[in-house]
Amino acid sequence: MLPILQDQLMPVVLQLLSAVIGLMIARAANMARDRWGIEIEATHRAALQAAIMSGLQSALARGLSGQSLVDGAIDHVRMSVPDAVRALKPAPGVLETIVEARLRDVVQSLPVAVSRDRG
Repeated sequence: MLPILQDQLMPVVLQLLSAVIGLMIARAANMARDRWGIEIEATHRAALQAAIMSGLQSALARGLSGQSLVDGAIDHVRMSVPDAVRALKPAPGVLETIVEARLRDVVQSLPVAVSRDRG
């Protein structure tokens, strides 16, 4: 009787075991994707910020100002970190807004030259 019961139950037990293992693997894969996906996004954000700053520095060094400066910095970003731009998919105008904000930060951090009239 035991061998007959074992023969009938074994396929069911193996199917249940396979389903449980499959669920565990799927959950582990999701956890890994979530963890590394967040790390990859952070890397892209850092690369984008660094490219914005170097783009601003480059545009300022070339003597650009106004909208030409902003456009030059954005062009630099798109050329230097295209993977980050593709991965983050910033909405239209977002890069321009970020560049303008960083430009204000740069300008505010510059030492102010005070000229004094002598005489």
